Formats: sequence, C-alpha cells, structure tokens
Amino acid sequence: MAIDYATLNTVQKSIWEGYIPLQISLAPSESRTFDRTDPYLISYPRISYLPSLLTRLKAFFTPFLIDSSASQPHEGWFSFEGVPLKWHYPVGLLYDLYAGAEPATKSSDINTDDSDSPETGPGPLPWRLVVHFSDWPDDELVRLDSNGMVMNDAFINSVKEADFVRNGNAKGIMSLSKGDSAGLWRAVQDVDLPSYQRIMNILLPSTPHQPLRNLPIRLFLPLPPKPDSDSDSPFLKVVQSPIPPTISAQQHHPSQSILLSGSRASVSSPSPGPQVQTIGTALNSILPHLFPSRRTPVLAKPVLHGAQVPMSAPVEEVVRGAAYGDGWVYIVVRMMG
Repeated sequence: MAIDYATLNTVQKSIWEGYIPLQISLAPSESRTFDRTDPYLISYPRISYLPSLLTRLKAFFTPFLIDSSASQPHEGWFSFEGVPLKWHYPVGLLYDLYAGAEPATKSSDINTDDSDSPETGPGPLPWRLVVHFSDWPDDELVRLDSNGMVMNDAFINSVKEADFVRNGNAKGIMSLSKGDSAGLWRAVQDVDLPSYQRIMNILLPSTPHQPLRNLPIRLFLPLPPKPDSDSDSPFLKVVQSPIPPTISAQQHHPSQSILLSGSRASVSSPSPGPQVQTIGTALNSILPHLFPSRRTPVLAKPVLHGAQVPMSAPVEEVVRGAAYGDGWVYIVVRMMG
C-alpha cells in the first residue's frame, strides 16, 4: 500500500500547531505570599519541553520568591498534583499521561464496524502545574545545567535511539552535519516545522528502496502506586518491543479456514504476501491481555497527541506523520470503563 505523504504532512502540521493552555503557579513554600501569587499563563506547544519555560518563569516569579538569589533558572522543576514531571518527556505526552481525557466507557467508545472514533473527551484545561526552584527531587529527576546541554544531549540521544530502531544502526544521525544535528533540536525548540522536516527527511527518507527495519514506538501504562511503596506517585510502566512495518499473512490470519466442496474438505491458507502492520496488530502482539482484538478497543484504548489512534492505522504512517520531535511515537494506554 502506497503511503500518502501529502496527507501525512497535513497531519504533522496539525500536530505541530497543537497547544495546551498551562497555568503555572509558584510552589507555596517558596512564595512570600503563599497562595496569593499570580500564576503564569501560557499556551504551550505539545511537542515542546517544560525546561524551555524556566528562564521566563524565574523572571516572572522573582518578586515573589522568599530568596530570589538562592537558585538559578535551570534549578527549576515542575510537578502536577505532587508528582515531579520528567523534563525529558514532551509536554503533550506529560499531559496525556497525567491529566488527559477521562477513559471512555465501553458503551460509548467501542465500534463494531472498525470505524474507530479518533477523539477523546476534553481533559481539564488549563493544565495547572507547580514550578519549584528548590528541593530538587534527585531520586526522580536528573539535574539540568545552566547552558542547556543536558537537555540537548537527552534529546539527541533519544533521536539516536529512534534511528537505531528504524535502521538497526545510528548511521543516519551520526552522519548529520554539526549544523543539522544542532538544527534538529533548535527546530523543535522554535516549533519550526519546515526546518525540522528538511533534516528529518535525511533520517527518515520516503524512498521505498530503503525499507525500515522496525518502528520506534513506546507504550505508556499509568498504574496506581505500588502497595509497598512509600510514594503516592503513580507508577509508570513503559513497554517497548520491535515492531516491523509489515507482518506475514500467517500472523495477520493465524487460523486457517476449512472450505467444504461437495464431499471433500480442503484447507484454505491465507495469501503468502506480507500485510501492513497496524496499530491494532501491534498492540495485540505486545499487550494481548489489554488488546485482545486487533480491530476494536475492548479493555483499553491507545491515545496519541490527545486523540484516540484508530486501530486500523498503519504503524509506519503513524511514525512518519505523528511522531514527536525525537522521532518516537509515544502512545498512552488508557483503560476503558
């Protein structure tokens, strides 16, 4: 099946134009006025990262800080309902993990005709976060640095991992010029889609002569806190498994069919050609207990960029059109009912 790159470009453009309203408050323990500090309001791109806000937040909250000289912008960190937020995850993923749409009920979200409804209900907006400039949670977050290299390196390392999954090696990202390597991160920071697409076309060419080995997808399962844990923070399970762009017909149709012709019975085997890997077949392979059906969400649903991903969507198209800036598709698994 040929890939419609024009449609994928339209999808990618819509994703890069997606914003989340944020209401960021200063931690009460660090404020002169406790809970009367004005919040910082901003509409922030889904593909962006929270640390990029720290310089302006430090400037905004400096008049309210008990000791404004005690910390630098890069010493700031964010929390939601007491949970420290991992700064190396895009803000869109963080929102989907912790504050996205409520899980749909089985009666309202199951489709019997495979015409998956892509939208989920709206989550709480604006998303209310707390910024801290002290008491860094070292057991949960790696510290940032003043020149932004820790953030830069984390992003580039994630790009390398995605490149390795796609090709079996990281020659693509390693062969980029110094300018393009730096430009990829700068394009994400500036939400500059044309510059990003130019560089990503080097890493992820559209020619059929260079088939992809596997597809970079990570599944996130938010779970309740562990019973034996001292923390009230939700437990986050991340699942990753090799996902090839195609599967054999036998994988796609695991059971053979019996055809009766007169008094003779024959076994009909599926076509030997490879089948396109879909979100449904991938989820059924990786998490069969949560996704027993390849066509319909029964127990859980996949959420990406705030929307339910159709089970029939080809995984390669999702990777090419809906990945985050580092090349990864981060799907949040939401339980239903």
